[in-house]
This record gives sequence, structure tokens and C-alpha cells, in this order.
Amino acid sequence: MQLVEIKAGVSGNSIEIIDDLLIESETTGWNLVQDVIAQQSWIVGVFPNEAEALARWEELQSLCAEVKFAAPVVREMPEQEWRDSYKAHFKAWQFGQLHWVPLWEREQFTLPAGHQVLWLDPGLAFGTGNHETTRLCVERLVAWADTNGLKGRVIDAGCGSGILALSAAKLGFEQVAGFDNDPEAVRVSHENAAMNDLAGKVELYEGDLVTGLHGRQAEMVLANILAEILMRFPTELIKSVAPKGQLVLSGILAAESAQVMAVFSAHAPDWQCESRQLGEWSDVVLTRP
Repeated sequence: MQLVEIKAGVSGNSIEIIDDLLIESETTGWNLVQDVIAQQSWIVGVFPNEAEALARWEELQSLCAEVKFAAPVVREMPEQEWRDSYKAHFKAWQFGQLHWVPLWEREQFTLPAGHQVLWLDPGLAFGTGNHETTRLCVERLVAWADTNGLKGRVIDAGCGSGILALSAAKLGFEQVAGFDNDPEAVRVSHENAAMNDLAGKVELYEGDLVTGLHGRQAEMVLANILAEILMRFPTELIKSVAPKGQLVLSGILAAESAQVMAVFSAHAPDWQCESRQLGEWSDVVLTRP
């Protein structure tokens, strides 16, 4: 498999401007790279093909109209090269007795007695758990298991690499489902399930927040997506939570949490609502009476 890298130089004083614009617009797929010694900076994106890379470049220029970019360089990246590039950013981490460990560290990793491990090879653009939004969800999931036990159902809405659904299965939840509207994400989730001896133990399927949740309820519903999308579907998400259950929303910038809380509280006024911040991100958690 080959992917396409598009890379363009930018001035160092533009880095913060670009970073802020990417965060505010929730635009993904780009990384900012700086060489402090050489005093050079670049923006780099990796995409499935040249057509998409150029289309995303046009979008980036429109978003960052005030920024002057150098002419972009487009090149094919062999699979090993892009795999090595994301390995540099994915490190093992844990919460409680559950560990998330890159597959390439399997031989060197020692699992403490009584703990569980989820091996991950997330691919190019899916969750590794290192991002704050995923950690917020994982910590809520572990806390729920500690407080309420493992008999409840779990739904991972917008499952990406499947990390939340597979984590729930590793913790011991027996009824776990995850869905995504991207078939590639579902494929990667199936691969990660098989890699962790969880094939067939987690229901993984294609769907959006309407079709994926239709006719389903769970005691723990996790949706790590984007605030803008979450706020379009409060009814569907709230209806998917079983009595005494919990809805965990993430993918929310800290500055957006009050707005998300207001939208969901208006649809579920009797539910307990709280929020927690990690870095620039936050979650919004609603507990059904």
C-alpha cells in the first residue's frame, strides 16, 4: 500500500496561527513540523491518493487564507515509511489495570499480573488512545466498570480503530458494539479485534448516528466524534441510553463544552450533566435517572 504525502514550508511565526485555525475548524489530517536548529517549519499531510491530497490542500489554503505557504511538494510514501512515521507518536499508556500498547512493542512489553492489555496497530488516521479525547472516554469507561460492574451493554458510536469498543471487551463487558460511517474504520476495527483475540466478541458494523443507533440501547454509550456533529443528533444519542445509563460525549474543545452541555441538557433536562477537561479538550457526560 502506498500513500501520498503533501508538504509545504511555512514561516515559523505562522505555526501558531495555523494550529489555532486547524483546532477551531476541527480539520484533521495535517501535522505541523518544526526544525528548531535549522529554523524551518512545514505543514505535512498524508492522504490515500494524489487527488485527495490536492483537494485537501485547496481546503487548507482557503482555511488559512492569511498564511503564506511555499509551493507544496507531493510524493508517494511506501507503506513502511508512513507506518514508521506514526509509530513515533504512538506510545504505550495505561489507566487502571488496562494497558494500550503498540503492536510493535509486544515482545518487549511485560504485563503486570491481573492486568489486561489491548494491542493496537491503528493505521494512518484512526485512534491510538494517545489523544486527549480518547483518554477522556477511556477513563469514563473504566470508572463506570469499577462503579457499576460489567453486566451492562456498551456502544461505541464512531468507533474509528475500535479502541473504545475493544477496551470495553477487554475490561469484561460481554455485550459490546461499535460502528462507524467509514468502511475503512470498520475494517481496521475488525483487524484490531482479531489481533486481540476478540474476533466475534464485539459487534462491529457500518452506520451513522441515525442508522447505527436505530433500535439500540446500552448502559454505556460512547461518542468520540466532533462537537458540531454531536450537536446535530442529540435525540438519537439520548434515546440510545438505557435507564440508569450514561452517555459520554467527546471530541469537544474545552471552549465548546458549555454549548454542548446546553444542547443536550435541553433534550434531557432531568439527567445529571457534567464535564471534565484534559488539555484543550473536554468531555460532556450525561447520566440517565
